[in-house]
Amino acid sequence: MADADVSQTLATARAALARSAHGLAAYHLNACVKCGLCAETCHIYKAQPEVQNHPGVKAAQVINHYRRYHTFLGRVLPRLVGAKELNPATLDELVETVYGRCTACGRCSLHCSIGLDVAAVIRTGRNILASIGKVPEGLQRTVDNQLKTGNQMAIPQDELISTAAWLSDDLKLEMSDEAVKVRVDEKASRVLYLINPREVKFFPLSLMAAAGVFHKAGESWTISSKFYDVTNYGFYSGDDESAEELTRRVVEEAEVLGAEEIILSECGHGFRSFRWEGPNWIRREYPLPMRSMLELLEEYLASGRIKVDPEKNTERVTLHDPCNLVRWGGVSEPQRRILKQVVTDFVEMTPNRKDNYCCGGGGGMLSMSEYGDRRVASGAIKAEQIRATEAKIVATPCHNCADQLIELSKKYKLGVEIQAVVELVYNALV
Repeated sequence: MADADVSQTLATARAALARSAHGLAAYHLNACVKCGLCAETCHIYKAQPEVQNHPGVKAAQVINHYRRYHTFLGRVLPRLVGAKELNPATLDELVETVYGRCTACGRCSLHCSIGLDVAAVIRTGRNILASIGKVPEGLQRTVDNQLKTGNQMAIPQDELISTAAWLSDDLKLEMSDEAVKVRVDEKASRVLYLINPREVKFFPLSLMAAAGVFHKAGESWTISSKFYDVTNYGFYSGDDESAEELTRRVVEEAEVLGAEEIILSECGHGFRSFRWEGPNWIRREYPLPMRSMLELLEEYLASGRIKVDPEKNTERVTLHDPCNLVRWGGVSEPQRRILKQVVTDFVEMTPNRKDNYCCGGGGGMLSMSEYGDRRVASGAIKAEQIRATEAKIVATPCHNCADQLIELSKKYKLGVEIQAVVELVYNALV
Protein backbone atom coordinates (compact mmCIF):
# COMPACT_ATOMS: atom_id res chain seq x y z
CA MET A 1 0.00 0.00 0.00
CA ALA A 2 1.36 3.45 -0.97
CA ASP A 3 2.22 5.95 1.75
CA ALA A 4 -0.65 8.21 0.64
CA ASP A 5 -3.09 5.29 0.90
CA VAL A 6 -1.82 4.41 4.38
CA SER A 7 -2.19 8.02 5.50
CA GLN A 8 -5.76 8.17 4.18
CA THR A 9 -6.64 4.87 5.85
CA LEU A 10 -5.30 6.04 9.20
CA ALA A 11 -7.11 9.38 8.87
CA THR A 12 -10.36 7.50 8.21
CA ALA A 13 -9.76 5.25 11.22
CA ARG A 14 -9.10 8.24 13.48
CA ALA A 15 -12.26 9.94 12.21
CA ALA A 16 -14.31 6.83 13.00
CA LEU A 17 -12.85 6.77 16.52
CA ALA A 18 -13.73 10.44 16.96
CA ARG A 19 -17.35 9.81 15.91
CA SER A 20 -17.67 7.12 18.58
CA ALA A 21 -15.83 9.00 21.33
CA HIS A 22 -18.58 11.23 22.64
CA GLY A 23 -21.42 11.16 25.18
CA LEU A 24 -21.88 7.90 27.05
CA ALA A 25 -19.29 6.17 24.86
CA ALA A 26 -16.65 8.66 26.01
CA TYR A 27 -17.47 7.81 29.63
CA HIS A 28 -16.91 4.12 29.02
CA LEU A 29 -13.71 4.78 27.09
CA ASN A 30 -12.41 6.62 30.15
CA ALA A 31 -13.82 4.40 32.88
CA CYS A 32 -11.89 1.13 33.25
CA VAL A 33 -9.97 0.95 36.56
CA LYS A 34 -8.27 -2.39 35.75
CA CYS A 35 -9.66 -4.22 38.77
CA GLY A 36 -9.84 -7.53 36.87
CA LEU A 37 -13.21 -8.65 38.29
CA CYS A 38 -14.61 -9.16 34.79
CA ALA A 39 -12.35 -12.13 33.99
CA GLU A 40 -14.44 -14.90 35.53
CA THR A 41 -17.64 -13.69 33.88
CA CYS A 42 -16.39 -14.19 30.30
CA HIS A 43 -17.14 -17.51 28.60
CA ILE A 44 -14.20 -17.07 26.21
CA TYR A 45 -11.72 -16.35 28.99
CA LYS A 46 -13.01 -19.20 31.17
CA ALA A 47 -12.65 -21.64 28.28
CA GLN A 48 -9.22 -20.34 27.27
CA PRO A 49 -7.70 -18.29 30.13
CA GLU A 50 -5.14 -16.45 28.01
CA VAL A 51 -4.38 -12.84 28.88
CA GLN A 52 -5.59 -11.72 25.42
CA ASN A 53 -9.06 -13.11 26.24
CA HIS A 54 -9.43 -11.10 29.46
CA PRO A 55 -12.31 -8.60 29.00
CA GLY A 56 -10.28 -5.78 30.54
CA VAL A 57 -7.38 -6.45 28.19
CA LYS A 58 -9.69 -6.57 25.18
CA ALA A 59 -11.28 -3.28 26.18
CA ALA A 60 -7.84 -1.74 26.72
CA GLN A 61 -6.91 -2.46 23.10
CA VAL A 62 -9.55 0.08 22.08
CA ILE A 63 -9.25 2.41 25.07
CA ASN A 64 -5.52 2.92 24.51
CA HIS A 65 -6.21 4.27 21.02
CA TYR A 66 -8.83 6.61 22.43
CA ARG A 67 -6.35 7.89 25.02
CA ARG A 68 -3.77 8.64 22.35
CA TYR A 69 -6.03 11.03 20.44
CA HIS A 70 -8.63 12.22 22.95
CA THR A 71 -6.86 12.78 26.28
CA PHE A 72 -4.25 15.37 27.24
CA LEU A 73 -1.75 12.92 28.70
CA GLY A 74 -2.23 10.56 25.79
CA ARG A 75 -1.25 13.29 23.36
CA VAL A 76 1.65 14.66 25.43
CA LEU A 77 3.01 11.59 27.26
CA PRO A 78 1.50 8.56 25.50
CA ARG A 79 3.88 5.98 27.00
CA LEU A 80 3.04 7.10 30.52
CA VAL A 81 -0.64 6.20 30.11
CA GLY A 82 -0.23 3.31 27.66
CA ALA A 83 -1.71 5.26 24.76
CA LYS A 84 -1.19 3.65 21.35
CA GLU A 85 -1.04 5.04 17.83
CA LEU A 86 -3.40 3.76 15.19
CA ASN A 87 -1.11 2.23 12.57
CA PRO A 88 -1.26 -0.79 10.23
CA ALA A 89 0.15 -3.16 12.87
CA THR A 90 -2.16 -2.07 15.70
CA LEU A 91 -5.17 -2.15 13.37
CA ASP A 92 -4.38 -5.75 12.39
CA GLU A 93 -4.09 -6.61 16.10
CA LEU A 94 -7.42 -4.92 16.75
CA VAL A 95 -9.19 -7.17 14.22
CA GLU A 96 -8.27 -10.27 16.20
CA THR A 97 -9.31 -8.64 19.48
CA VAL A 98 -12.71 -7.14 18.68
CA TYR A 99 -13.99 -9.75 16.20
CA GLY A 100 -12.18 -12.92 17.20
CA ARG A 101 -12.03 -12.74 21.00
CA CYS A 102 -15.37 -11.17 21.99
CA THR A 103 -19.04 -11.79 21.20
CA ALA A 104 -20.02 -8.49 22.87
CA CYS A 105 -22.46 -10.47 25.02
CA GLY A 106 -22.22 -7.92 27.85
CA ARG A 107 -22.03 -10.38 30.74
CA CYS A 108 -18.76 -8.89 31.97
CA SER A 109 -20.42 -5.50 32.45
CA LEU A 110 -22.88 -6.98 34.98
CA HIS A 111 -19.99 -7.76 37.31
CA CYS A 112 -17.83 -4.70 36.60
CA SER A 113 -17.12 -2.69 39.74
CA ILE A 114 -17.98 0.56 37.91
CA GLY A 115 -20.43 -0.70 35.30
CA LEU A 116 -18.12 -0.37 32.31
CA ASP A 117 -19.90 -1.30 29.07
CA VAL A 118 -17.17 -3.46 27.55
CA ALA A 119 -19.41 -4.38 24.61
CA ALA A 120 -19.79 -0.71 23.66
CA VAL A 121 -16.02 -0.31 23.78
CA ILE A 122 -15.59 -3.39 21.57
CA ARG A 123 -18.12 -2.04 19.10
CA THR A 124 -16.16 1.22 18.93
CA GLY A 125 -13.24 -0.91 17.76
CA ARG A 126 -15.50 -2.51 15.17
CA ASN A 127 -16.67 0.94 14.03
CA ILE A 128 -13.04 1.88 13.38
CA LEU A 129 -12.29 -1.28 11.43
CA ALA A 130 -15.51 -1.21 9.40
CA SER A 131 -14.69 2.34 8.29
CA ILE A 132 -11.48 1.14 6.63
CA GLY A 133 -12.71 -2.17 5.24
CA LYS A 134 -11.02 -4.45 7.76
CA VAL A 135 -14.06 -6.53 8.69
CA PRO A 136 -13.35 -10.30 8.50
CA GLU A 137 -14.28 -11.65 5.08
CA GLY A 138 -17.12 -13.96 6.10
CA LEU A 139 -18.84 -11.30 8.18
CA GLN A 140 -18.45 -8.67 5.46
CA ARG A 141 -19.83 -11.07 2.86
CA THR A 142 -22.95 -11.51 4.99
CA VAL A 143 -23.46 -7.73 5.20
CA ASP A 144 -22.95 -7.46 1.43
CA ASN A 145 -25.51 -10.21 0.82
CA GLN A 146 -28.10 -8.32 2.84
CA LEU A 147 -27.46 -5.06 1.00
CA LYS A 148 -27.47 -6.66 -2.47
CA THR A 149 -30.25 -9.25 -2.15
CA GLY A 150 -32.29 -8.24 0.91
CA ASN A 151 -31.23 -11.24 3.01
CA GLN A 152 -28.03 -12.51 4.60
CA MET A 153 -27.97 -15.81 2.70
CA ALA A 154 -28.62 -14.32 -0.77
CA ILE A 155 -31.69 -16.52 -1.20
CA PRO A 156 -33.46 -15.65 -4.50
CA GLN A 157 -37.07 -14.49 -4.37
CA ASP A 158 -38.29 -17.51 -6.33
CA GLU A 159 -36.72 -19.87 -3.78
CA LEU A 160 -38.55 -18.14 -0.94
CA ILE A 161 -41.83 -18.31 -2.85
CA SER A 162 -41.38 -22.01 -3.73
CA THR A 163 -40.46 -22.80 -0.10
CA ALA A 164 -43.59 -20.99 1.08
CA ALA A 165 -45.64 -23.05 -1.38
CA TRP A 166 -44.43 -26.48 -0.29
CA LEU A 167 -44.60 -25.53 3.37
CA SER A 168 -48.20 -24.46 2.76
CA ASP A 169 -48.95 -27.85 1.20
CA ASP A 170 -47.44 -29.63 4.20
CA LEU A 171 -49.42 -27.45 6.61
CA LYS A 172 -52.69 -28.19 4.82
CA LEU A 173 -52.06 -31.92 5.27
CA GLU A 174 -50.80 -31.67 8.84
CA MET A 175 -53.59 -29.37 10.06
CA SER A 176 -56.32 -30.82 7.82
CA ASP A 177 -57.22 -27.30 6.79
CA GLU A 178 -57.13 -26.00 3.21
CA ALA A 179 -57.09 -22.38 4.35
CA VAL A 180 -53.72 -22.43 6.10
CA LYS A 181 -50.67 -21.21 4.22
CA VAL A 182 -47.40 -19.28 4.45
CA ARG A 183 -48.46 -15.83 3.32
CA VAL A 184 -46.15 -13.79 1.09
CA ASP A 185 -46.57 -10.18 -0.12
CA GLU A 186 -50.19 -9.89 1.03
CA LYS A 187 -51.04 -6.21 1.35
CA ALA A 188 -53.05 -4.70 4.19
CA SER A 189 -52.09 -7.53 6.56
CA ARG A 190 -52.01 -6.52 10.20
CA VAL A 191 -48.60 -8.14 10.83
CA LEU A 192 -45.43 -7.99 8.76
CA TYR A 193 -43.42 -10.97 10.01
CA LEU A 194 -39.63 -10.79 9.74
CA ILE A 195 -37.82 -14.13 9.74
CA ASN A 196 -34.27 -15.41 9.78
CA PRO A 197 -33.35 -16.62 6.25
CA ARG A 198 -32.17 -19.83 7.88
CA GLU A 199 -35.88 -20.58 8.31
CA VAL A 200 -36.14 -20.71 4.53
CA LYS A 201 -32.92 -22.61 3.90
CA PHE A 202 -32.25 -24.86 6.89
CA PHE A 203 -35.01 -24.53 9.54
CA PRO A 204 -38.31 -24.49 7.64
CA LEU A 205 -40.11 -26.07 10.60
CA SER A 206 -39.80 -22.75 12.45
CA LEU A 207 -41.55 -20.87 9.64
CA MET A 208 -44.10 -23.65 9.26
CA ALA A 209 -44.82 -23.58 13.00
CA ALA A 210 -45.28 -19.80 12.99
CA ALA A 211 -47.68 -20.03 10.05
CA GLY A 212 -49.70 -22.70 11.85
CA VAL A 213 -49.90 -20.64 15.03
CA PHE A 214 -50.87 -17.49 13.10
CA HIS A 215 -53.64 -19.46 11.39
CA LYS A 216 -55.02 -20.87 14.61
CA ALA A 217 -55.00 -17.38 16.12
CA GLY A 218 -56.89 -15.99 13.14
CA GLU A 219 -54.05 -13.53 12.50
CA SER A 220 -53.77 -11.34 9.42
CA TRP A 221 -50.10 -11.64 8.51
CA THR A 222 -47.54 -11.78 5.73
CA ILE A 223 -43.84 -11.87 4.99
CA SER A 224 -42.27 -9.77 2.27
CA SER A 225 -40.42 -11.45 -0.58
CA LYS A 226 -38.18 -8.36 -0.86
CA PHE A 227 -37.15 -7.64 2.74
CA TYR A 228 -38.00 -10.42 5.17
CA ASP A 229 -34.67 -10.68 7.02
CA VAL A 230 -34.88 -10.09 10.78
CA THR A 231 -31.08 -10.10 11.09
CA ASN A 232 -28.87 -7.04 10.69
CA TYR A 233 -25.21 -7.88 10.27
CA GLY A 234 -24.24 -4.22 10.05
CA PHE A 235 -24.80 -4.30 13.81
CA TYR A 236 -22.23 -7.07 14.16
CA SER A 237 -19.66 -5.66 11.74
CA GLY A 238 -19.73 -2.16 13.21
CA ASP A 239 -20.96 -0.64 9.94
CA ASP A 240 -23.64 1.78 11.12
CA GLU A 241 -24.38 3.04 7.60
CA SER A 242 -25.28 -0.46 6.43
CA ALA A 243 -27.24 -1.10 9.63
CA GLU A 244 -29.20 2.10 8.97
CA GLU A 245 -29.90 1.14 5.36
CA LEU A 246 -31.18 -2.33 6.29
CA THR A 247 -33.43 -0.87 8.98
CA ARG A 248 -34.82 1.78 6.63
CA ARG A 249 -35.66 -0.80 3.94
CA VAL A 250 -37.71 -2.92 6.33
CA VAL A 251 -39.67 0.05 7.71
CA GLU A 252 -40.40 1.30 4.19
CA GLU A 253 -41.53 -2.17 3.08
CA ALA A 254 -43.93 -2.34 6.03
CA GLU A 255 -45.42 0.96 4.90
CA VAL A 256 -45.69 -0.20 1.26
CA LEU A 257 -47.51 -3.37 2.33
CA GLY A 258 -49.77 -1.43 4.68
CA ALA A 259 -48.85 -3.44 7.78
CA GLU A 260 -49.95 -2.24 11.20
CA GLU A 261 -47.23 -3.96 13.24
CA ILE A 262 -43.86 -5.60 12.68
CA ILE A 263 -43.34 -8.89 14.50
CA LEU A 264 -39.76 -10.10 14.83
CA SER A 265 -39.21 -13.85 14.74
CA GLU A 266 -36.99 -15.53 17.30
CA CYS A 267 -33.63 -13.81 16.79
CA GLY A 268 -31.54 -12.27 19.56
CA HIS A 269 -29.55 -9.64 17.73
CA GLY A 270 -32.40 -9.13 15.25
CA PHE A 271 -34.66 -8.07 18.11
CA ARG A 272 -32.05 -5.77 19.60
CA SER A 273 -31.12 -4.28 16.23
CA PHE A 274 -34.63 -3.52 15.06
CA ARG A 275 -36.40 -2.85 18.34
CA TRP A 276 -33.79 -0.79 20.16
CA GLU A 277 -30.92 0.24 17.88
CA GLY A 278 -32.90 0.88 14.69
CA PRO A 279 -34.54 4.20 15.63
CA ASN A 280 -31.11 5.58 16.50
CA TRP A 281 -29.70 4.51 13.14
CA ILE A 282 -32.52 6.04 11.09
CA ARG A 283 -32.81 9.00 13.49
CA ARG A 284 -36.60 8.92 13.85
CA GLU A 285 -39.32 6.99 15.61
CA TYR A 286 -40.86 4.04 13.85
CA PRO A 287 -44.23 4.74 12.20
CA LEU A 288 -45.64 1.46 13.56
CA PRO A 289 -45.10 -0.74 16.62
CA MET A 290 -42.56 -3.57 16.71
CA ARG A 291 -42.51 -6.60 19.02
CA SER A 292 -40.94 -10.01 19.45
CA MET A 293 -42.86 -13.09 18.36
CA LEU A 294 -42.56 -14.21 21.99
CA GLU A 295 -44.62 -11.24 23.15
CA LEU A 296 -47.28 -11.99 20.55
CA LEU A 297 -47.39 -15.69 21.41
CA GLU A 298 -47.93 -14.84 25.07
CA GLU A 299 -50.74 -12.49 24.05
CA TYR A 300 -52.40 -15.25 22.01
CA LEU A 301 -52.28 -17.62 24.99
CA ALA A 302 -53.49 -15.06 27.53
CA SER A 303 -56.41 -13.99 25.35
CA GLY A 304 -57.43 -17.52 24.42
CA ARG A 305 -56.83 -16.99 20.71
CA ILE A 306 -54.94 -20.29 20.71
CA LYS A 307 -55.52 -23.36 22.89
CA VAL A 308 -52.70 -25.68 23.88
CA ASP A 309 -52.19 -29.03 25.57
CA PRO A 310 -48.82 -29.39 27.35
CA GLU A 311 -49.20 -33.19 27.28
CA LYS A 312 -48.15 -32.97 23.63
CA ASN A 313 -44.64 -31.95 24.80
CA THR A 314 -43.68 -34.37 27.57
CA GLU A 315 -39.88 -34.47 27.25
CA ARG A 316 -37.84 -32.31 29.60
CA VAL A 317 -37.19 -28.84 28.17
CA THR A 318 -34.66 -26.23 29.23
CA LEU A 319 -34.25 -22.68 27.95
CA HIS A 320 -31.20 -20.87 26.62
CA ASP A 321 -31.36 -17.08 27.01
CA PRO A 322 -29.92 -15.24 23.97
CA CYS A 323 -27.75 -12.35 25.18
CA ASN A 324 -29.15 -9.70 22.85
CA LEU A 325 -32.76 -10.65 23.52
CA VAL A 326 -32.52 -11.00 27.30
CA ARG A 327 -29.51 -9.13 28.67
CA TRP A 328 -29.73 -6.31 26.13
CA GLY A 329 -33.36 -6.49 24.98
CA GLY A 330 -35.17 -7.01 28.28
CA VAL A 331 -37.35 -9.90 27.06
CA SER A 332 -36.85 -12.67 29.61
CA GLU A 333 -40.26 -13.65 30.99
CA PRO A 334 -42.66 -14.18 28.04
CA GLN A 335 -40.75 -17.27 26.85
CA ARG A 336 -40.85 -18.75 30.34
CA ARG A 337 -44.57 -18.15 30.79
CA ILE A 338 -45.14 -19.69 27.35
CA LEU A 339 -43.06 -22.79 27.99
CA LYS A 340 -44.77 -23.44 31.32
CA GLN A 341 -48.06 -23.62 29.41
CA VAL A 342 -46.94 -25.77 26.48
CA VAL A 343 -44.61 -28.38 28.06
CA THR A 344 -45.01 -30.65 31.06
CA ASP A 345 -41.41 -30.60 32.30
CA PHE A 346 -39.56 -27.28 32.16
CA VAL A 347 -36.28 -26.75 34.02
CA GLU A 348 -34.02 -23.73 34.20
CA MET A 349 -30.30 -23.60 33.51
CA THR A 350 -28.12 -22.16 36.25
CA PRO A 351 -27.41 -19.28 35.98
CA ASN A 352 -30.20 -17.92 33.80
CA ARG A 353 -31.87 -14.77 32.48
CA LYS A 354 -29.45 -11.81 32.34
CA ASP A 355 -26.75 -13.84 34.14
CA ASN A 356 -26.87 -16.67 31.61
CA TYR A 357 -23.66 -17.44 29.74
CA CYS A 358 -23.36 -16.64 26.05
CA CYS A 359 -23.48 -19.79 23.91
CA GLY A 360 -20.45 -18.50 21.98
CA GLY A 361 -22.21 -18.01 18.64
CA GLY A 362 -23.02 -14.31 18.97
CA GLY A 363 -21.17 -11.24 17.80
CA GLY A 364 -21.07 -12.56 14.23
CA MET A 365 -18.83 -15.46 15.28
CA LEU A 366 -20.77 -17.99 13.21
CA SER A 367 -19.90 -16.14 10.00
CA MET A 368 -16.16 -15.94 10.75
CA SER A 369 -14.69 -19.38 10.09
CA GLU A 370 -11.18 -18.31 11.14
CA TYR A 371 -12.37 -18.19 14.75
CA GLY A 372 -14.37 -21.43 14.63
CA ASP A 373 -12.19 -23.43 17.04
CA ARG A 374 -12.29 -20.67 19.65
CA ARG A 375 -16.06 -20.29 19.20
CA VAL A 376 -16.73 -23.97 19.84
CA ALA A 377 -14.28 -24.09 22.76
CA SER A 378 -15.99 -21.08 24.35
CA GLY A 379 -19.26 -23.01 24.35
CA ALA A 380 -17.98 -25.56 26.86
CA ILE A 381 -19.59 -23.67 29.76
CA LYS A 382 -22.94 -23.60 27.97
CA ALA A 383 -22.63 -27.32 27.24
CA GLU A 384 -22.16 -28.05 30.92
CA GLN A 385 -25.13 -25.84 31.82
CA ILE A 386 -27.29 -27.89 29.45
CA ARG A 387 -25.94 -31.24 30.64
CA ALA A 388 -26.73 -30.38 34.26
CA THR A 389 -30.42 -29.91 33.46
CA GLU A 390 -30.75 -33.44 31.99
CA ALA A 391 -33.05 -31.90 29.39
CA LYS A 392 -33.81 -33.58 26.06
CA ILE A 393 -34.84 -30.36 24.31
CA VAL A 394 -33.20 -26.94 24.47
CA ALA A 395 -35.59 -24.16 23.52
CA THR A 396 -33.87 -21.05 22.26
CA PRO A 397 -35.53 -17.99 20.72
CA CYS A 398 -32.60 -17.28 18.37
CA HIS A 399 -31.36 -18.99 15.20
CA ASN A 400 -27.74 -17.93 15.71
CA CYS A 401 -27.89 -19.58 19.12
CA ALA A 402 -29.63 -22.60 17.60
CA ASP A 403 -26.80 -23.10 15.08
CA GLN A 404 -24.20 -22.88 17.82
CA LEU A 405 -26.11 -25.15 20.20
CA ILE A 406 -26.52 -27.81 17.50
CA GLU A 407 -22.76 -27.76 17.01
CA LEU A 408 -22.14 -27.85 20.77
CA SER A 409 -24.47 -30.82 21.16
CA LYS A 410 -22.39 -32.76 18.63
CA LYS A 411 -19.02 -31.63 19.99
CA TYR A 412 -19.82 -32.27 23.65
CA LYS A 413 -22.13 -35.24 23.06
CA LEU A 414 -25.14 -33.67 24.75
CA GLY A 415 -27.75 -35.61 22.76
CA VAL A 416 -30.25 -32.76 22.85
CA GLU A 417 -32.65 -31.42 20.26
CA ILE A 418 -32.73 -27.67 19.63
CA GLN A 419 -36.11 -26.04 18.99
CA ALA A 420 -37.55 -22.56 18.68
CA VAL A 421 -40.23 -21.62 21.21
CA VAL A 422 -42.82 -21.27 18.44
CA GLU A 423 -42.18 -24.89 17.42
CA LEU A 424 -43.11 -26.09 20.90
CA VAL A 425 -46.21 -23.89 20.84
CA TYR A 426 -47.20 -25.34 17.46
CA ASN A 427 -46.63 -28.90 18.73
CA ALA A 428 -48.98 -28.17 21.66
CA LEU A 429 -51.85 -26.67 19.62
CA VAL A 430 -55.21 -28.25 20.28
